[in-house]
Amino acid sequence: MSTTTANLGHHAVAAEHSRPAYQAYQILHFAFTVAPILAGLDKFFHLMVNWDMYLAPWIARISPIPAHNLMLGIGVVEIIAGLLVAVKPKIGAPIVGAWLIGIIINLVSMGTYFDIALRDLGLSLGAWALWRLSLEFAD
Repeated sequence: MSTTTANLGHHAVAAEHSRPAYQAYQILHFAFTVAPILAGLDKFFHLMVNWDMYLAPWIARISPIPAHNLMLGIGVVEIIAGLLVAVKPKIGAPIVGAWLIGIIINLVSMGTYFDIALRDLGLSLGAWALWRLSLEFAD
């Protein structure tokens, strides 16, 4: 490869990385990798919050798994989803978006935590935006 060709390739990559859409993709990719992993890990440690209180009682009643253990399982799913976003955002981002919709349904069905449901709606929309951007920028 000639020096001129290498320079053209470098400039093309630099131009791509300076695009606002690419930068938005990078921000969302980072956020939707880290956030689910941290939330999932915290299901085991309750450093941020006691996550068990966010499980709708009707779900706890119909689950064959005790509520706390169910939340631990949810934590594992969230960790896996974050890792999937890290390596395959085209697949992981819509999974996280749908997962957040499920959380919203859980919260609204409790008749409480509407503020958190609204926040999770914004997060879900961000995950769907990451998915759309990943169609252009992810391998």
